Amino acid sequence: QVQLAESGGGLVQAGGSLRLSCAASGRAVSRSVMGWFRQAPGKEREFVAAITWIGGSMRYSDSVMGRFTVSRDGAKSTMYLQMNSLKPEDTAIYYCAAGGGIIASSAAAAYDYWGQGTQVTVSS
Repeated sequence: QVQLAESGGGLVQAGGSLRLSCAASGRAVSRSVMGWFRQAPGKEREFVAAITWIGGSMRYSDSVMGRFTVSRDGAKSTMYLQMNSLKPEDTAIYYCAAGGGIIASSAAAAYDYWGQGTQVTVSS
């Protein structure tokens, strides 16, 4: 079993920044890859970014490339998402996910465990 807990969401003006955190616990082999997804009202959940725990290979969606940075801290078993130059269209609930794969996948099916989500609201 893996437990995930997101934090760091909030309200920010367009152009601002936020940093999300995802604290992970449980079997390390089951969380070798971690990712961020988001879901805006009335829309499907979409991939944002992912990172492998070993090697730190990263993947980003086109919509956040160059603005968001995913990272991890092994000592704290925590993944981060630094979000800069935020836009109103970034408004969504952001979910942390973990899986036992070996690549930083953009597919939700690659992840077995999900956090409860944290709300990010960007005002114009």
